[in-house]
Amino acid sequence: MKILALDSSGIVASVAVVEDDTLLAEYTVNYKKTHSQTLLPMLDEIVKMTELDLESIDAIAVAAGPGSFTGHRIGSATAKGLGLALKKPLVAVPTVDALAYNLYDAQGLICPIMDARRNQVYTGIYEFCDGKLQILENQMAVSVTEIAEYALYFPREASSVSTLVNC
Repeated sequence: MKILALDSSGIVASVAVVEDDTLLAEYTVNYKKTHSQTLLPMLDEIVKMTELDLESIDAIAVAAGPGSFTGHRIGSATAKGLGLALKKPLVAVPTVDALAYNLYDAQGLICPIMDARRNQVYTGIYEFCDGKLQILENQMAVSVTEIAEYALYFPREASSVSTLVNC
């Protein structure tokens, strides 16, 4: 299965193409331009560099949040437009869940963190069990102190991914 993935949930924008378990292309930009200025040119560059026929895509994945409201609107509108034009299904991927997958098969608790502003973070608590991501606490916006208190309820060693994103 070939998937086109778009993420504009934070300050960093990403476009990727994955086929089965293989990453075919990835383009990430952390620059002062808006996602409306970067997302489609990034996709165009991936299409050119990999000689990708967009008709060969099976589905389009888009970051579903939490994160920047404007970024989500841009990513969702881009994905929806492509999906309608190409007659491809859309798949919403929770942003914090996707961050947790960066520690695939890690031992202990996984607690990805994104800056939510106003002294809060977007986070969740996860662990891998038999190669599957288990959600112990769903995505939430809380203070760092609160997430530390949540983690105390789970008597395991913690693995922390601190991905601070200014949304």
